[in-house]
Amino acid sequence: MEWYVLISAAVGLMLLLFATGLPIFLSFLTLNLLGLYALTGNFKGVLLVVNSMYDTGTSLSLAAIPLFILLGEILFRSSAVNVMFNAVDAVVGAVKSRLYIVSVILSTIFGALSGSAMAVAAMMGASLLPEMEKRGYQKNMSLGTILGGSSLAPIIPPSVMAVVLGILAGVSISGLLVAGILPGLLLALVFFVYIVIRVKLNPKLAPAVIESSSLSAQERIRLLLRAVPFLAIIATILVLIISGVATPTEAAAMGCVVAMITCSLFASLRWPTLVQALRSTAWTTGMIMIIMVCSVSFSQILNMSGVTTNLVNAVTSLEWHPVLMFIMLMALGFVLCMFIDQIAVMILLVPLYKPIIAALGFDPLWFWAIFLVNVSIGNVTPPFGYTLFALQGAAKGTTIQELYRASVPVILLYLLVIVVLALVPDIILWLPSLM
Repeated sequence: MEWYVLISAAVGLMLLLFATGLPIFLSFLTLNLLGLYALTGNFKGVLLVVNSMYDTGTSLSLAAIPLFILLGEILFRSSAVNVMFNAVDAVVGAVKSRLYIVSVILSTIFGALSGSAMAVAAMMGASLLPEMEKRGYQKNMSLGTILGGSSLAPIIPPSVMAVVLGILAGVSISGLLVAGILPGLLLALVFFVYIVIRVKLNPKLAPAVIESSSLSAQERIRLLLRAVPFLAIIATILVLIISGVATPTEAAAMGCVVAMITCSLFASLRWPTLVQALRSTAWTTGMIMIIMVCSVSFSQILNMSGVTTNLVNAVTSLEWHPVLMFIMLMALGFVLCMFIDQIAVMILLVPLYKPIIAALGFDPLWFWAIFLVNVSIGNVTPPFGYTLFALQGAAKGTTIQELYRASVPVILLYLLVIVVLALVPDIILWLPSLM
């Protein structure tokens, strides 16, 4: 059977299994077993799948995943969120479009703290959005700022998605985590500039500043200082990774210990809250780990079938310009993220992309960092962006059509930043080069 028939059948079957509602891990396990049977004519090679699952499940690199999740759970379930909200609100002060700016800054910080775009969107939709509507901020713009800010969670470290992608792509997890810092901050800056320009062109989007803030300078400083210990946790993790003092796993473990101490002293972390955080961490980690172990042999079966080698030969024989190839590779990921989960997209595409980007001579860290930004758009891309549904569930009275409209400017801004990152690789590569 020709290689292109095999890969088309594999991808088609995978999408069909996803469409049936079968869990992702069972979809990959089914595909792997069927692929093994198609290649060998029996299931005697099932030990290959079992060994791959064991090797993946016992990999030390995966230990960073539950630790980063636990870190986010501890910070998110304590009153650290309220402390950060008060600090940002005090710093921004009484300016026009104030809550738009607060929304972007808070979403960026909470994304770094939790690593979950859906959690940030749900929290902001339940807490900040009603206040924005009450004060006369335009709803579409309000939804857009929350979607834009929350979608930074997979990009800005500590990021579970970056760890998963680093393991799948075989690139430095430390490098990929650090590579997301400047692109994430650039996206936040772009959202901020977008808000300022839109409100400047159309003042009706935000209410007029009626009165200056009643907070004194001393009160602002006090609120800001209260947030320092929580920001220091994230900063410490990044410094440990960038300096090479600790691996991502070690830095995450240190971050969890420091977070528990800090939130016990300066927030409201108590034993019941910690138990809830551990339970949620175990549940989320279990889902991610079982997907990883059931999908890892997918790349091995591709190699056994000869699909990988033939695919690389076919791509290189086209002699298309690398820019066109880059656009095609990113476009495929973008389209798939409209319909299926980000982790599923990464597991499906990374084994196919790895040999292609090597043949094209792309810098792996640069390419995968942009790929991470690209699939992050899937969080807010219609029709099935998970963050859209999370925000709709939290924002009472908000229709999915309103969220679809609000997501359009966010998607366009993301695509603009991807172009900038592609043209200026140093934005991604500079910080990792210091490691």
